[in-house]
Amino acid sequence: MHRSAPRLTRILACAAVPVMLVVAGCSSDSDGEKDKASSSSPAPDATKSEATVAAAKFAELPDPCKSITAKTVKSLVPAANNKKGTPGKSSDTAARGSCSWNGLDDNGVKGSQYRWLDVGFTRFASDQALGSGADRAGEDLTKQITKAKAAEGAKKLVTTPVSGIGDQATLITYDLAKTGEDFKYATIVARTGNVVVTLTYNGAGYAGSKSPAAEKITTGAKMGIKKAVAAVATANESQKASTSPKPSTKSSGKATDKTTDKATDKATDKAAD
Repeated sequence: MHRSAPRLTRILACAAVPVMLVVAGCSSDSDGEKDKASSSSPAPDATKSEATVAAAKFAELPDPCKSITAKTVKSLVPAANNKKGTPGKSSDTAARGSCSWNGLDDNGVKGSQYRWLDVGFTRFASDQALGSGADRAGEDLTKQITKAKAAEGAKKLVTTPVSGIGDQATLITYDLAKTGEDFKYATIVARTGNVVVTLTYNGAGYAGSKSPAAEKITTGAKMGIKKAVAAVATANESQKASTSPKPSTKSSGKATDKTTDKATDKATDKAAD
């Protein structure tokens, strides 16, 4: 009996070993699955990148006083005091600019015809906080239309969408009595990309001459705004051409300048048409 006791103790000890190993094995597998699951789970992205606003289409504005061709100015304001136009004041010509023409065409005893033409440009850059240039221009377009419709003393005011001019355009027409005469007004506000173009054309008859027909003023305004909108694209095409490498040429500078001016006028006229 005394000899069997140690033997029994050894048997019980050996029998206990597999049980301990099994328990240890189960515990190890469980921890491993947890580690594996933890490592496979994607970590949450603490910083989400903001959506980038679309880049502005146009980086340049045309010279306002050259945005409407001399031929068109002569047609709309035959007796302009300054045929080259009078530029408006601007603290940032890259963002905004304007030009105007006016004159009285005196026909003696047949009376006189007064005409006034004004064009203005405003360019909006894309801004991460403020939005894309096109969206900002769209907001300004609405403001300019509201401003035109609020002309003091305006009568017979009509607002009409216009197709075929830039990305969107609106025509505002009205009559306005001033200096003892009845003026016919037409304002067109257009957006092309990130640029807003506002053109106003008006006229009146003096010394017994009749005021121009509303249709004539509207037609003239559309003619002018098409030239102005086309000038925006032309100005940016010219900017790209000036920054790209140019092959050497033996022709004189004067000849090159004349060729460039003619090409620019043709491009503007073609785009406007």
